[in-house]
Amino acid sequence: MSPSAGPRPGGRSARIQQAVHASARKLLEQRDRAEITVPMIATDAGVTPSTIYRRWGDINEVFADVSIERLRPDADPRETGSLRGDLTIWAQDYLEEMSAPVGRASLRDVLMSDDQTHAPDGTKKFKCAFFCRTQIDVILARWPEAADVDGDSVVDHVVAPIIYRILFDLEPVARSELRNWWIRHLRSRRGSVPKADRYVVGRGHACRASRRRAWRSLVEHLLR
Repeated sequence: MSPSAGPRPGGRSARIQQAVHASARKLLEQRDRAEITVPMIATDAGVTPSTIYRRWGDINEVFADVSIERLRPDADPRETGSLRGDLTIWAQDYLEEMSAPVGRASLRDVLMSDDQTHAPDGTKKFKCAFFCRTQIDVILARWPEAADVDGDSVVDHVVAPIIYRILFDLEPVARSELRNWWIRHLRSRRGSVPKADRYVVGRGHACRASRRRAWRSLVEHLLR
């Protein structure tokens, strides 16, 4: 499943979306987001507030929709001549973009979205994840040696820590440190990598202990 291209190009729905997005972006540049209301966006976009409420629901969904467009990649990841180089430069660019004020705001807008629709192109959170995963898959598809590298593992071990630090205002990851993350991750794929067992389910002390042992094994392996 992949996010669809959106409303029909040139149709009324597309024109409304473009107008509302443009007005929301303009107002966000001029005012604090807490001051912006649906009627303000509607007036600037030349539509009625009811049009926005009917299509987006509330102001948070408008901001999230605008942020999704900001997060949508406009080009394939850069090529450096090696798998490690491609992954490192992509992660550095991703870190720089997401840790900037606009990137942080976009991530928070998407997280605040209460979009529960099961449309063909998925929820806003799904789209955000899809953009990131697609970029990783493009890189992995370039290199035969990446055949045993799973895209999900890249998200779990490299992208997830980046986003966690950004969202919780921890010390940002240094660009230079990303290369070491890739070295550890790619090296771990050469051998048997212990997994935090996703199949250890159930309740009780025994299951909790099993999950703890599985996660401890994974963390110790990654820190070698």
